Amino acid sequence: MSGFGGCLFRAARACLDAGSVEAKLTLTAEAGAAFAAGLLRITPDAPPPQPIRQPGRPPRPRLVEPRTLARRGLGSRQGRAAFIHAIAHIEFNAIDLAWDAIYRFRGLPDAFCADWVGVATDEARHFALLQERMADFGHTYGDFDAHNGLWEMATRTAHSDLARMALVPRVLEARGLDVTPGMVAKLKALGDLRTAEILGLILREEVAHVAAGTRWYRHCCARDGLDPRSTFRELLMAHAGSALRGPFNWPARHDAGFDQAERDLIEALEAQAGD
Repeated sequence: MSGFGGCLFRAARACLDAGSVEAKLTLTAEAGAAFAAGLLRITPDAPPPQPIRQPGRPPRPRLVEPRTLARRGLGSRQGRAAFIHAIAHIEFNAIDLAWDAIYRFRGLPDAFCADWVGVATDEARHFALLQERMADFGHTYGDFDAHNGLWEMATRTAHSDLARMALVPRVLEARGLDVTPGMVAKLKALGDLRTAEILGLILREEVAHVAAGTRWYRHCCARDGLDPRSTFRELLMAHAGSALRGPFNWPARHDAGFDQAERDLIEALEAQAGD
């Protein structure tokens, strides 16, 4: 922890820059523990955030266009390993997204940083569980290709805390709330209770992560004098139309802060996209 200098923003940048799985998980755990112990300060005179083209990453997995990723069924061990790897890749990116929110967006209430430190440590724990499960199938992180969609959205929203909160937690991460229950059911039907258990845990905790996005999105709208519903519609139409496809897990989305007006909006936009 000596490298953090007591500064949360410096700790966040160190976690972002960590180039190996082991370093990112270790630094995230250290920073989370230091913040919980009151050893990391939100320093108003810290140097301003610098652009980050890519966070630190291991040399593998190879990042490719999403459309080129091979589709594998869950019925084979290789297919199951590839599926777990894909979820692990999302969680690994989510560690960086949480630290980037802290590092990049200054001047928000201290509770904003507290929320995203908690998210970063949760995502690191999720990744570690999935990595351990991959090992049961004879694989490790990096054995399969992956895509860079989550970080690309982080880059597109680096200019705006409002856009980041709307489009990363409330669109990309909320998609996990929609698809995970079906995956859990399939895994249970295949007898893979351990993977189903891990995904069930991730689903329960991701509701709180999406809820944090909702909370801070609405805070930013109130700060900027914007209507959250019409602004969300504009952002969805501009940046996230392809993500609007059902089925939607409305009970989980409701718990994460989506209201009836937003449900009506998303369902209407999905219907338009299907026309």
